[in-house]
Amino acid sequence: MVNGKTQLAGVMGWPVSHSRSPLMHNYWCQEHHVNGVYVPLPVAPNMVETALRGLAAAGFRGVNVTIPHKEVVYRACDELTAMAQRAGAVNTVRFEQGKIIGDCTDGTGFCDNLQAHHIPLKGCVLILGAGGAARAIAAALLDRGCSVLITNRSEERARALVEALGEGEVVPWDEWPRRLKDVQLLVNATSLGMGGVPGLEWFEALANGHDGLAVADIVYTPRQTPLIKAARQRGWQTVDGLGMLIYQARAGFHQWFGVMPEITEAVFNLLVRDLNLEAAE
Repeated sequence: MVNGKTQLAGVMGWPVSHSRSPLMHNYWCQEHHVNGVYVPLPVAPNMVETALRGLAAAGFRGVNVTIPHKEVVYRACDELTAMAQRAGAVNTVRFEQGKIIGDCTDGTGFCDNLQAHHIPLKGCVLILGAGGAARAIAAALLDRGCSVLITNRSEERARALVEALGEGEVVPWDEWPRRLKDVQLLVNATSLGMGGVPGLEWFEALANGHDGLAVADIVYTPRQTPLIKAARQRGWQTVDGLGMLIYQARAGFHQWFGVMPEITEAVFNLLVRDLNLEAAE
């Protein structure tokens, strides 16, 4: 029941009706007996900073940020966490005494999901892609002591990412399959495989991998992407992208409501049904 003590949070975007965040956060509020509500907040692009200041003044605990507002919010924050600065992006905002504090939980969520699958965060990681998700993941892995290789179809973008991070190595796109023998984890941080469209001959591309190689894909529609299927055919450990979505949301919930929600099969099933995804094998 909503009352005078209800804590408020939400997700800002334009549009925002596609977001599954309200489904997750309101489930956790109910599951953990938190007097809180998480709402969708459609905010026009020219009203983002006004909306942020208004929500802070109205007593909101914070918001998630989705497209197309991430860059505007990054610039509008009064303070940025070290991870937001390292990732160059904000997806989670909390309000403290009127201040807008920006954080990025994508990399944290990715790493937490790996650890939940008992994949050690060590050694060399090869990341496909040089966009915002790749930067957040690379930053989080570097901060945990991993070495990182970045490859992208546009080598210029890969070099710009390594320069922004201040460390890492660029691998030309046509050479990355040969480097698999040197890495412990392969991460697809591109849209390749979304909707089940292969994009690459993945099974052949993985030929130089080894038995200790783990493969993670940030794409979760479908859960079993062509990359995940090819890696499983080779008998390797795989991690799909749905867990990252859930774990990055958990970090925001904890900031706003003071409770670290449990990641259970129930919340996975909730999203699987809502997104019409296949269950994990």
